[in-house]
Amino acid sequence: MVASHLEDLGYFCIDNLPPQLVTELMHVFNVSEKDNPSQQKLALVTDMRSPNLVKHLLPELAALKNKDIHLRLLFLDASDETLVSRYKQTRRNHPLAKDRTLSEAIVMERQSLQTLRDVATDVVDTSAMSNAELRDVVFELFGDQSTGRQLSIVVQSFGFKYGVPFDCDNVMDVRFIPNPFYIPELRPHSGLDEDVRRYVFDFAETHTFLDHQKAFYEFVLPFYVREGKVRLSIGVGCTGGRHRSVALAEALAQYLKELGYRVIVDHRDLAKDHA
Repeated sequence: MVASHLEDLGYFCIDNLPPQLVTELMHVFNVSEKDNPSQQKLALVTDMRSPNLVKHLLPELAALKNKDIHLRLLFLDASDETLVSRYKQTRRNHPLAKDRTLSEAIVMERQSLQTLRDVATDVVDTSAMSNAELRDVVFELFGDQSTGRQLSIVVQSFGFKYGVPFDCDNVMDVRFIPNPFYIPELRPHSGLDEDVRRYVFDFAETHTFLDHQKAFYEFVLPFYVREGKVRLSIGVGCTGGRHRSVALAEALAQYLKELGYRVIVDHRDLAKDHA
């Protein structure tokens, strides 16, 4: 669960890596960083499935600290009763329960991991947490606290005559605005051109509509973030997807960026209606 939430925050996650390989992995990661500088966060998930976990992990952590690598150790804990219940629900074997009871294995695990718990930068007791509550804790601990950094928004213009994009969460229909297609000198241009944009926004209803959309998204987006949504796709459609929808999509995207959200703009049908 935690690895999934960290991936939503942009972390590259590796599950159950042998502790002895951590330093070597960091070397590989730093090399790949030069090729892909946008990937800057790495999360390693390990547990009692790794042989001699504590023995090997503590020296690796010390070595990373000596290299001035920003490091945080998150220790996930839960009550014995909760752990027993979870193992029974998942019907999975505890790695230490081969020749002992589940309760005894959990006690042995807790004793073995106590040293790691003592040096952890963050300890989270998940006993009474729902997945949504755990997600909120992970986002609070490791997320960028800037407005909306947990949510990526795709604003996509399209033409209704080519079909509504199948992955749109919300759709804006701007076909009520007069169509520049019927203006001969504007027809060859698109909503990316200043003359088309000026024509589209020369109507009061365009401004009123966009103001309503701005108010709507300013209101709902924080609640999308609260509910754990990490990607929102907004479709803006006109007849052909070349003039009105493009101009409105650009204007809405710019406003969402000003609010602090990560925004991707895509004009799906821009090249399909050349005059």
